[in-house]
Amino acid sequence: MKTSTRLLSATLMLSALGFGLAPASAATYPDQPVTLVVPFPPGGTSDTVGRIYANALAKELGVSVVVENKAGAGGSIGARYVASAKPDGYTLLLGTSSTNGTNPAVYKSLPYDAINGFTPITEIIRVPGVLSVNKDFAAKDYPSLKKLIQDSPDKYSYASSGAGGATNLAMEYLKSMDNLKVTHVPYRGTGPALNDVIGGQVPMIWDTLVSSLPHIKAGNLVAVGIAGKDRVKDLPNVPTFAELGLPDYEAEMWNGVLAPAGLPADVLKKLHTASVAALSDPEVIAKYESLASRVIANTPEEFKKVIEVDVEKWTKVAKEANISLN
Repeated sequence: MKTSTRLLSATLMLSALGFGLAPASAATYPDQPVTLVVPFPPGGTSDTVGRIYANALAKELGVSVVVENKAGAGGSIGARYVASAKPDGYTLLLGTSSTNGTNPAVYKSLPYDAINGFTPITEIIRVPGVLSVNKDFAAKDYPSLKKLIQDSPDKYSYASSGAGGATNLAMEYLKSMDNLKVTHVPYRGTGPALNDVIGGQVPMIWDTLVSSLPHIKAGNLVAVGIAGKDRVKDLPNVPTFAELGLPDYEAEMWNGVLAPAGLPADVLKKLHTASVAALSDPEVIAKYESLASRVIANTPEEFKKVIEVDVEKWTKVAKEANISLN
């Protein structure tokens, strides 16, 4: 009897100290800083998107949200880190169209499951894509560009931020849908690709609007088509690809927030509610609009569907274009 009493007392003491067998109640979440892993280097678009979100989320949660950059392998290093983390809501991923869309389509041995390895929380933003040409290129609109390419198959080339990346696959998707034969010239990043297109070494580039817009507005690039739901207010005369006769061409890029798989439902609810509130702030919306992006703030279920559709779509594109990475 004394032994049982001592065991019971010890168990109660351990529980009080936080060492009990049952997990801590989500009613206390969060009671420490949250880490948002951005799987790309500081200073890039994803980093900027992540920091805007982190600052806004911190206000809603009442704790610090620390951005930690874990770059490499097209975002795979940071994504794997979060997928392997404890699902307690304190380690989150700034997911992208690359980490949870194109990477599983092109990498032969991806070290994480892009769909089942995470708990989707919400999609933060979507960013339109844009096909642009050098300001001195013969074609200044999409119909003219299409005719030029189809009259001389494989004569022209396009730049992207890297082999197997989201912009590479987006252009290959367009090529397959509209019977275009252009050669891919991959670069190590968006900056070098843009520099060479502006300099005339490569005639065209498929890019996210946020990166290309300053160069388009400066007159160094000419936008011929927008991959997005609607026309862009900064480029009112540039049609969407749907208007150009390709209504099924869906190639917007996205950023969203995910946690490791197995996140408790009540913690997910808190994170989702806080995220939607953060993304409803007019100041936050304005910051994202300045990046040529629109806020989404959908449900976890809707966001998961976006990821599933993306993985399926990009896998098909990569297979048809024979794109794979080790």
